[in-house]
Amino acid sequence: MLLSQLKIKFLNLLKEEYPVQEVNSFFNLLTECYLGMNRLDFALKPGKEISSEEKEKFESAIYRLSQHEPIQYIIGETEFFGLKFKVDKNVLIPRPETEELVQWILNDIKESRTPSKLRILDIGTGSGCIAISLAKNLPNAEIFALDISEKALKTARENADSNKVKVNFIQADILNMEALTEKFDLIVSNPPYVREMEKAEMHRNVLENEPDLALYVKDTDPLIFYRKIAKLAEESLIKDGSLYFEINQYLANETKEILKNTGFKTELKKDIFGNYRMLRGSKNQTIEFKKDKF
Repeated sequence: MLLSQLKIKFLNLLKEEYPVQEVNSFFNLLTECYLGMNRLDFALKPGKEISSEEKEKFESAIYRLSQHEPIQYIIGETEFFGLKFKVDKNVLIPRPETEELVQWILNDIKESRTPSKLRILDIGTGSGCIAISLAKNLPNAEIFALDISEKALKTARENADSNKVKVNFIQADILNMEALTEKFDLIVSNPPYVREMEKAEMHRNVLENEPDLALYVKDTDPLIFYRKIAKLAEESLIKDGSLYFEINQYLANETKEILKNTGFKTELKKDIFGNYRMLRGSKNQTIEFKKDKF
């Protein structure tokens, strides 16, 4: 089979499941992953002969895509904050909104002229995308990353190694911790926050593939992680320390109230889609951050 023929087959088999533009994007990603060819290579060599082994890989990918498995799990990696991350079904696929959270933290550190030797904790690290991106951009900082899942931490450790950064990984259940044993300048978390009632809004690729443990909370107590982390942070952040959350847009004000009631000065921030997706809590903040304009 020729490469050009393979593409026609690929498009025909998936066009009922996805928009054509998305199917083309899938094909480009798989061609680069399986054949080491980018779009220019394809344009120059559409008559390349595909081996039986390569054909089998594409056929497997077509089946998995037809079952709405995320392309990131199929190729085994994704990009986040300019870095490559291994991803599998044990970790969430990093989202662009979370990149905005990382950028907000880095901007605040730069604007506040905070000493570079920071101690930072990422709670619920998953693939390690937040912790590793911060470590890459703050080479003098000491980064810690905590998760309940041993399998997720295995993936995160591999990502730290491949991106050549040092992160101190900790396996623990944050809900059962009485206190954090260390002091930190900054704590960040993207905890589970999707309510069961919101599942109807989610796509099959998320519902049927990404880990429930990292996504969902009960409708009866959707902010359980935020209350617990806020309490731990209030005790473990240094004076003038900061707490950053990714949040459920539908519960922005309620989450903000949790931080205010715990003694933090708060600020909500919108993502590129205009949703309140991020929240900062400043503990006894003596440095005024610049206000974000929406």
